[in-house]
Amino acid sequence: MDDLQKTQLHQMHLDLGARMVPFAGYEMPVQYPAGVMKEHLHCRAAAGLFDVSHMGQVILRPKSGDVSDAALALEGLVPVDVLGLAEGRQRYALFTNDEGGILDDLMVANRGDHLFLVVNAACKAADIAHLRANLSDSCEVEEITDRALLALQGPLAEDALATLVPEVRGMRFMDVRTVDTLFGPLWISRSGYTGEDGFEISVPSGGAAELAKALLAIEAVAPIGLGARDSLRLEAGLCLYGNDIDGTTTPVEAGLTWAIQKARRAGGAREGGFPGADRILGQMADGAPRMRVGLLPKGRGPMRAGADLYADAEAGEPVGRVTSGAFGPSIDRPMSMAYVSADKAAPGTQLFAEVRGKRLPATVVDLPFRPAQFKR
Repeated sequence: MDDLQKTQLHQMHLDLGARMVPFAGYEMPVQYPAGVMKEHLHCRAAAGLFDVSHMGQVILRPKSGDVSDAALALEGLVPVDVLGLAEGRQRYALFTNDEGGILDDLMVANRGDHLFLVVNAACKAADIAHLRANLSDSCEVEEITDRALLALQGPLAEDALATLVPEVRGMRFMDVRTVDTLFGPLWISRSGYTGEDGFEISVPSGGAAELAKALLAIEAVAPIGLGARDSLRLEAGLCLYGNDIDGTTTPVEAGLTWAIQKARRAGGAREGGFPGADRILGQMADGAPRMRVGLLPKGRGPMRAGADLYADAEAGEPVGRVTSGAFGPSIDRPMSMAYVSADKAAPGTQLFAEVRGKRLPATVVDLPFRPAQFKR
């Protein structure tokens, strides 16, 4: 643990009794004394505060001064309509490779004269190198290292944050804005990765602990660790990079074609032009050989990542593999996500997972396991 990086809120986590674990090169809280189950249910019922400061924050500043130039440059790396992203709005995006695989998933916000990106912790060094290698002619690529990142999630998140920042009441899902506060200028987006309404808040390092403590002083807000963050995102059917998506999975296989807007699709105003476009657009037209699906195992035991899936209880070759699995406290049953061959991806299909030498039944279902509660 001595070699791991620490976020600006590390001491606060220790003071709160968190159990710390290595994650993406950082020492992070996996749970607090309440435990994963109670943390998960608290976030669904009230508001949970997450430290996500390990994630990468990056500014793309166009050298021309015109944000559309940065948008067009970034479109060379992602299959997303960045040019059409309005000021004050944010969009989910994907870095793709030449084979159509996913290098990382990220958020992109248009903040008027620049783009603001949030990338995954485990990928941020590679992502920043990728951006600099490809966009340095047109953009300044600035890694932000003097700010923390908090996520406040749950049905009471708006009420809680509005006690400190009243301006957030006017925001809707995927809005972004900057608000001057006692904690410094906050870069706020109405977004998150739990399936709940909520916010992600970039705060200057000097104000991070004070903001976190002020939020935790509100009765509705409790600290939430990585354990509950994982079960929350899985119930919401959201991918974890490195588990459910990686450089070998295409957006089509992953069920993420909703993130590819019309302008970038076949026949669109800026069709293709991103790494792996031929394969991705080809799969959008003709279908992919495998698909990401939800699985509901029979019984109470989760089917974990790495379990092979079979069409038959006894014989046959694998038809897929589980990529994420956990118990879903809100749905009160185990749940998994998996990739299966396209002919086995229809909801209602029964499959069998190899678990400790036994083949246990599971049923393919639509994702998410629990509907999202975003404020549209």
